[in-house]
Amino acid sequence: MYYFLFIFLIIALLFCTVFHFKKKKIIKKIKCMDRCEKCILLDELVKPLGYCYHCNCSFFSSALDAWQKKAGYTYLYDHLAPRFQMVTQFEPIYFDYDGKTWLIEFWKGQYGINTGAEIGIYHTDTIVPPENYKTTMFDGISDKEMLPCSFMLYDKTGDYIRISDTHWWLTAFLTGRFSNPSDLCMENSITFPNMEMLSAFIEGMYHAGYSPKDFQIYGLRLCFTFCEPQNEEHTLYIRFWSRFSQWKNRIFCKIYLWITRPFCNTEDRILYLYYYLPFAFRKILRLHRFNKRCHRKKRCMRRKI
Repeated sequence: MYYFLFIFLIIALLFCTVFHFKKKKIIKKIKCMDRCEKCILLDELVKPLGYCYHCNCSFFSSALDAWQKKAGYTYLYDHLAPRFQMVTQFEPIYFDYDGKTWLIEFWKGQYGINTGAEIGIYHTDTIVPPENYKTTMFDGISDKEMLPCSFMLYDKTGDYIRISDTHWWLTAFLTGRFSNPSDLCMENSITFPNMEMLSAFIEGMYHAGYSPKDFQIYGLRLCFTFCEPQNEEHTLYIRFWSRFSQWKNRIFCKIYLWITRPFCNTEDRILYLYYYLPFAFRKILRLHRFNKRCHRKKRCMRRKI
């Protein structure tokens, strides 16, 4: 018995020694890289996953050619999301325009160990009756249908993320930050191509429960703040999985910060995780329901209080 215990301790000691020197080597490697080199590498690593990294802003967002576009959208994604540690508040706005039923949906909340927000734009090929909205598969819009949109996500402390682009799925995800969806507010802006589409969207907002005092119009641009959803679900299933997933998200967020504690900024932390624990790196980039430069042509800003 003592013999097997001795063998176990020797093996454990060897593993600890190997991981210690591996850790030292990775830290040295990352410290020898300049910031732009790190950001270019990180952008290359996340591009196949449908994302890009904004070096100047230290957050991830979705790429224009992200593979997720082919998956479209259906209500089932939101219904099942809490089971996969994606705990969000969402606001779908349905409206009919140009012979199609459109959906512009807004999300904010916790995506694993990432705090983030999304604006997704989808439509069907025909007009869909309201009673079928939750069972319909919506397709991602084409490139020529993309809309200029932006949002600013902030919490009670005043910390915020801002991003703006012409897109079909505008997102921003801040890694290593834990938030409850109800503590986040999202200031949104969408510019429509004509007054007909703008009027149709406003009609959709009325049906969702908004009133004229809840939004502002500036020409063809509509702005509104999303803090509390108009029709939030409170089923036992949603409440259970949301609380359980948030409990796990908080723990994993602390573990991430502890493992990557040799570094402070986002790109160093994530690259350290990529070299040290590759499976954990892939895990943190499961952010959605189902030019390799430091900064792309998106205007973005993040302020740290």
